[in-house]
Amino acid sequence: MTDARLQTLAAARWRIQLILTGAMIAIYFGFIALIAWNKPLLATRLRPGLSLGILLGALVIVCSWLLTLVYVRWANTHYDAELERLRE
Repeated sequence: MTDARLQTLAAARWRIQLILTGAMIAIYFGFIALIAWNKPLLATRLRPGLSLGILLGALVIVCSWLLTLVYVRWANTHYDAELERLRE
């Protein structure tokens, strides 16, 4: 019984890791592809001293923080709680 619950928990952790990793890869390589193939778009000035490229680059960093936050919250609320129940 515990072995099956542990395998289910491990599968859930693996699934969330793949989803979040895939999201980060898509965001990062999407930005890199935009740099490679559409530099004029990224050079668009939004305000003096701020281009679309700088804004999107900062958003890539913010997205990585947010995805990390999503994982930490998931791990603290679901993974750790279930692991604790399995230990009992």
